Amino acid sequence: MSAEASTTQAVTRVRSRTVCLPDANIDTDRIIPARFLTTTTRAGLGTVAFNDWRYREDGTPDPEFALNRPEAQGAQILVAGRNFGCGSSREHAPWALLDFGLRAVISAEIADIFRSNSLKNGLLPIVLDAAVVDELLANPGIELDIDVAASTVTLPDGRSFAFPIDGFARTCLLEGVDQLGYLLKQSSAIQSFEEQRCHAR
Repeated sequence: MSAEASTTQAVTRVRSRTVCLPDANIDTDRIIPARFLTTTTRAGLGTVAFNDWRYREDGTPDPEFALNRPEAQGAQILVAGRNFGCGSSREHAPWALLDFGLRAVISAEIADIFRSNSLKNGLLPIVLDAAVVDELLANPGIELDIDVAASTVTLPDGRSFAFPIDGFARTCLLEGVDQLGYLLKQSSAIQSFEEQRCHAR
């Protein structure tokens, strides 16, 4: 894998309105149906994100679906019901959400594999207390300020809530690299260490 393939969009802060999907147990097949998994490229996957939910049988957008509504356009934060991203481990799920324009997903519970895949690809999965998530779901379109370095979500009224995130994953998000990209950035230090070790023999 090249160094270019190991970079993602740096995520330091996300300020955006929310779009809400209150359903629980939204699985990865609902995020991106299995028939779209044949591609190995990310570009264009946003057009099929939530495909069987967003579109009617004739292929036209369903105006009742939350992400199709005019007020949702440009929203970068998805607030979802409990157990978001459950099901299969397809990495295409965070790819599709990112290509759609989302930068963060907030829920009271996010499936572990989806969470891991998201962090590796620059999508910020945030778990907050159920009462806070219920409040956000009851107020779609609310403006949030997510500070990745501080690991906080701030509401318009000034209340701030901390969310858990692995330190290494946070560093990768802030620097805009994946795991391999992080290692490649340390190549000079690694080379210096190896040279010193060889001389010490």
